[in-house]
Amino acid sequence: MRVHYPRTPHLPWSPGASSDDVRAGGLSGLVGREVVVTEKLDGENTTLYPDGLHARSLDSAHHPSRAWVKALHGRIARFIPPGRRVCGENLYARHSVGYEDLESWFYAFSVWDGDHCLDWDPTVRFVRGLGLPVPRVLWRGVFDERALRALRLDTARQEGYVVRTVEGFRREEFAYRVAKWVRAGHVATDGHWMFAPVVENGLSPAAALWEVRSGAVPGVPSLLAALGMTADDPGEPGGAEPFAAGNVTAGLDVAGPGGADAERAEAAVADVSARLGLLGRTGDARLAGVLAALLHDVGRARLAPRLVAPLGMPLARRVADLAGLHAILHRPFPDEERRGGLVRLAAAADLGVLHAVAAAVLAGCGDGDAVAAREQVDWSELHAEEAGLLGEAPLEPLRAGLRLALGGQGSGAAGDGPAPGGDGSGGDGSGGDAPDVADRCWAETREAYALGRIATAAEASALTWRWRSGGFPRLVVMVGPSGSGKSTFARNIPSTGVVSLDDLRQARGSRSDQRANPEVLREGLHRLDTLLSGGGTVVWDATALNAAQRSLVHAVARRRDALTTHAVMLVPEETLTRRNAGRADRVPPEVLSAQLRRFSPPYPGEAHRTWYIGPEGDVRDVAGALDGGEG
Repeated sequence: MRVHYPRTPHLPWSPGASSDDVRAGGLSGLVGREVVVTEKLDGENTTLYPDGLHARSLDSAHHPSRAWVKALHGRIARFIPPGRRVCGENLYARHSVGYEDLESWFYAFSVWDGDHCLDWDPTVRFVRGLGLPVPRVLWRGVFDERALRALRLDTARQEGYVVRTVEGFRREEFAYRVAKWVRAGHVATDGHWMFAPVVENGLSPAAALWEVRSGAVPGVPSLLAALGMTADDPGEPGGAEPFAAGNVTAGLDVAGPGGADAERAEAAVADVSARLGLLGRTGDARLAGVLAALLHDVGRARLAPRLVAPLGMPLARRVADLAGLHAILHRPFPDEERRGGLVRLAAAADLGVLHAVAAAVLAGCGDGDAVAAREQVDWSELHAEEAGLLGEAPLEPLRAGLRLALGGQGSGAAGDGPAPGGDGSGGDGSGGDAPDVADRCWAETREAYALGRIATAAEASALTWRWRSGGFPRLVVMVGPSGSGKSTFARNIPSTGVVSLDDLRQARGSRSDQRANPEVLREGLHRLDTLLSGGGTVVWDATALNAAQRSLVHAVARRRDALTTHAVMLVPEETLTRRNAGRADRVPPEVLSAQLRRFSPPYPGEAHRTWYIGPEGDVRDVAGALDGGEG
């Protein structure tokens, strides 16, 4: 059944309301409720269904401006469940406001399930999964008329704003839960846009990323441009440094336009796109796979920080993890241990996407090694499918069951910041300790499931009783090169002690003197063991650049049965260099360069949980939390 989108009433202070517009009869449906205010975009109201689409008029005729959105609908329609519809703005054609930097020619602003408009946050998750952006959020909070009246828009470039309740509502409530503010004299053209030549609105480079999310296959140059990279510099000695502004050089399989490397990159992108299409992956999962196939030869330690700005931390580190892990599937693996290995990989990455990347990077390669690697990928994929691990969230039923068994306690959303052990004193698993207890139980459940010791949530519940009291010590291991902000972050963690190798060197005479490192390390590990034996939360403040360095710390933590958290600093190289140059205790440039060469960030699962910290020193993503997504 096709449904006409309701007319949105104007707010009482909207200057653009004309005599035939609908005006809000009052604000009672907004007052006292949390609302979200988004930019009102100047396009054509369009509704997408699983089996068709239309503009505001149910009998919309053909128009050239609708061809692109029809193609978009063809890519995503199968992912819209029966009974649902996606409403948004078709911005392909310029109306009264001209746009130059849109992320897409279609922005979704509501999702309906029958006569019910979904809550805002599920709406954002759902449409992002389809590969659709939402309009820019201008304000969010409990409805405040003064705050909304104080909003200032660039009326030369913005049509207005829309306010709606964060909570969903039924169709008959629409007029009380949604309202708009429109600029004065909004229509600035002489004739209707549909009777004029179609002028396309402009797209930003980031539009290529949304195209991938929605199922399209943009070319390699447009993807690199969206990431702030180019393929023009081969990275020869004397050239620009890799990942300098506007540059991507050594390590990319796209060394120059028209070359064999560029052809292989295009082949990998096309191959992984086809595989992800067969898997039914859309949204960020699809984008992560495509970018990982494109950038698979770039070192993770440099790739993840470089991608944070264009992608955000969660997606950046997932791309980097896929790029780093895919080669594991090219190598032989003992079949008797394969299931356990695949379960551990499933906690670190989307296995379906990982296998697609591992196969795609071999596209066009016909030598014996590539053929053997491809066979290994196929064999691994068969095992993963048999084990039920190729879905988007294969461990989610186990996670949900454990969460229920623990009474719903969890660690909150990624980005809430560290919460190690409440006040650092351990406890009974309640209050501030609930996240630690939940995450410890989830980590032990994952490992036991990988080892085949448990198979159900009930068994997980029985297994985890010993950690329910929260009476275990906590260890936070700082991970990152010099200048990444480890010590600053460590000081803000409530703890019973910090073991700083720099401080131990300072006590010997110089923080930068590396000659006594073996003795300093032994002293630090002894202090760590002593502090963990007393319970509470202890912070290990050192570079911990690779698995070998971290293994010594983990050995102490295991002996004391500590909950271990990696705090991984993902800071771009140019930021590290700038910070180091301004430090009173700066490390020699050659030492920082050596650190960057050795830096191998841990994968999810190498500790009970992992915090990912950006240049500003805030936690932007969490892996291994019970109350979170896969991983």
